[in-house]
Amino acid sequence: MKKQFITDIKAGDFVDDIFILSEKILSQKKDGNNFLNVTLSDKTGTVKGVVWDNVDQVSAGVSSGDFVHIRGSVNEYREAFQLVIKNMEKCSADVINPSDFLPTTSRDIESMFERLLKITSSVKTAYLKKLIQAFWNDKEFVLKFKTAPAAKKMHHAYIGGLLEHTLSMMSLAEKIAEHYSGIDRDLLITGAMLHDIGKTEEFEYQFRIDYSDQGRLLNHIVIGIEMIDEKLLEIKDFPEEKMLLLKHMVVSHHGTREFGSPEPPKTIEAVILNYIDEIDSKVNGIRDFMAKEDPNEPWTSYHRLLERHFYKGKNNQ
Repeated sequence: MKKQFITDIKAGDFVDDIFILSEKILSQKKDGNNFLNVTLSDKTGTVKGVVWDNVDQVSAGVSSGDFVHIRGSVNEYREAFQLVIKNMEKCSADVINPSDFLPTTSRDIESMFERLLKITSSVKTAYLKKLIQAFWNDKEFVLKFKTAPAAKKMHHAYIGGLLEHTLSMMSLAEKIAEHYSGIDRDLLITGAMLHDIGKTEEFEYQFRIDYSDQGRLLNHIVIGIEMIDEKLLEIKDFPEEKMLLLKHMVVSHHGTREFGSPEPPKTIEAVILNYIDEIDSKVNGIRDFMAKEDPNEPWTSYHRLLERHFYKGKNNQ
């Protein structure tokens, strides 16, 4: 049974436990000798590590994605913990408890799904209702939808994350549709429900969260459109224009080509969907980042992706 978790390790500790080898990079020192940079993970986070000795032998015995038994010491390097690894050997997945390595939503999955069903049941437009029901009637899809993560790292990156993210977005969509006049509420709700369904196939998450071959080659937007097209075959007389508007919401929900959308939002509903996706993913990602920081410090460390420190407040001290 795993006893040492990344969130608990500190400088000076000796580590002797199993982790996932998330990444390994073989590099060279100035003298031409090899060294190995690695990233290790478990359900609590990630930590960087380095192998200085027997590098070629160690590197040949392990691959990214393997479970590895690590022995080494922890020190601080550039204001972060680093494992100096003395020994690293591949482990069989047969001895692994998946719950040690997969972070999980803190919320009740069935309760969230019931709330989501209640929102989708409020959709009145007949053809959208049929499309939604086509997904809910698909037991395999529902199982994956309840358990899939919403990302590998940035936001809702845990089991149940996709459901949590989708429910939050649909709740926001309901409130915004009430605030502004002229919004196609049913279209917005349906778009919020379907915008990330491709993530049920984009990720692998049996022992770790990583991209599937399909996810790397196509990405969740393309996969999601294919899934919608498959369900549309079951529905007669689905209006052509509404089909295009719904697909456009899925295609454009990342906002710009720079962030992965083939087209930017070109309808009010698509603009709203993009912004609520941005709000929910950023709030969740920043909160997770804050939660992993030193509770005695009012400011977080520097968030490299968002290029800023975040203020937690002096009451945390």
